[in-house]
Amino acid sequence: MADHQAMKTRTTSPNIALFMLLLVYIFNFVDRQILAILAGPIQADLGLSDTQMGLLGGIAFALLYSTLAVPLAWLADKTSRSWVITISLAIWSGFTALTGMAQGFWSIFLMRLGVGIGEAGGVAPSYALISDHFPSEKRARALSIYSLGIPLGSATGVIAGGYIAATVDWRLAFLVVGLSGLLIAPFFKYFVRDRVKQPAPANHVAMPIRFTTTVGILARKRAFWLLAFGAASSSMLGYGIAFWLPSLLQRSFGLSLIETSLFFGAILLIGGVAGVLGGGMIGDWLGRKNKGAYGLVPAAAFLLAVPLFAAGIMSNSATLAFILFLIPQALAYFWLGPVLSAVQHLVTAETRATASALFLLINNLIGIGGGIFFLGALSDILTPIYGEDGLRYSMLYSLAFYLIAAALMAFAARPLRAEWVADD
Repeated sequence: MADHQAMKTRTTSPNIALFMLLLVYIFNFVDRQILAILAGPIQADLGLSDTQMGLLGGIAFALLYSTLAVPLAWLADKTSRSWVITISLAIWSGFTALTGMAQGFWSIFLMRLGVGIGEAGGVAPSYALISDHFPSEKRARALSIYSLGIPLGSATGVIAGGYIAATVDWRLAFLVVGLSGLLIAPFFKYFVRDRVKQPAPANHVAMPIRFTTTVGILARKRAFWLLAFGAASSSMLGYGIAFWLPSLLQRSFGLSLIETSLFFGAILLIGGVAGVLGGGMIGDWLGRKNKGAYGLVPAAAFLLAVPLFAAGIMSNSATLAFILFLIPQALAYFWLGPVLSAVQHLVTAETRATASALFLLINNLIGIGGGIFFLGALSDILTPIYGEDGLRYSMLYSLAFYLIAAALMAFAARPLRAEWVADD
C-alpha cells in the first residue's frame, strides 16, 4: 500500500517537466510547419492553387484544433493534464504520417483535420502544467522557454522537410516526422506527471469546476478580450508569413528548395529563439512593478516590426532580406511569454487550462484559420496585377494586422492591472 501511494504521488521536477513539454511542443510545430516548406512540391505534384494551399494550411487545421481545444482543456482540468497531452501527441503524429499517402486536395484536407484534432489537446494543458510547476515571478520565463518549441519546431520542420523533399520525396518527409512523434509519446507520459494537489482544509467543501463559470469570469474581463484579439490579429500575419515566406523566397528571390529551407530555417531559429526568450525576460522584469507591461511589451514589439518586415518583403536581394527579416522575426515572438503568462493570471489555478483554451480558440481560429487563407487568396487576387510578385504585395498589405495588434495590446495594459489574479 505504501509503495502504491508513493507511486501515485510521485511528481516530476519542474525542469524535467518543462524539458519534456518543450520536446512535445517542438513536434507540434514540426508537424504544423512542414506543410509550408512542402507547399511548392505538393502544388507541383497535385496541381493545387494558392487558395487551396491556404485552406490546407489554415482552416483545415484550425477548425477542429481551435474548437476542440476548449472541451479537451476542460477535460484536462478535470482529469489528468499529462494523459491528455500524451494521447493528443499520438493522434496528431499519426495523422501527420498518414498525410504522406494523400492523393489530392480532399485527402490532405482530411489528414490536416486529424492533425488539428490531435494538437487541440496539447497546448492549453501544457500551459497549465507549467503554471502548476513554476511560481508567478518565474512563469513568463518558463512559458517563454516552452514557447521555444515554436521556432525550434518550425525551423526543424522547414530544414528537415525541405531536405527530405529535395533529395527523396515530400511524402517521406510527412512519414518521418509523424513516426518520430509517435515514438516520443510513451516517454512523455513516463517522465511527466500531474502536480499533486495540496489537500484542502478539513472544513473546506470542494466545488466542482464548471466550464460556464470560467467562461463567465473571462467574459467580464476586458484584458482577456483585448489580449486574445490582439494576439489573433498578430497571428493573422505571423502564421501567414510563416506559411507563405518559403513560397515567396522561391518565386520572387529565385531560391531553390534546399536554399529556401536553410534561409527560412535560420531566420526562424535565430530570430525566434531570441524573440521568445527576450519577450519573456523583459515581460517578467517590467511586470514586477507594472502588470500592464505584459501588454505594453508586445505592443512596442509589433510597432517596431512593421517597417523592418516591409523593407525585407520589398527587398530584391536575398542577403539583404535575410538581415531585414531577422530582427522583426524576433520581435514577432515577443508577445508569447508576457501574454500567455497574463492569461494564466486572469483566473485561479484550477481553471488555467480551460482559460488558455478559450484564449487559443480566438487566437488560432482567427490567426491560423484566417491568416494563411487570407494571404493565399489575396495573392491569387493580386497575381494578375503584379505577376510573380502577387504574393510579395499580399504580405506587404497584410502588415496592417500588426498595427491593429499593437493597439489592442496597448489598450490591455490598464485593465490588466485591475484584473490580475495573484497566486494563493
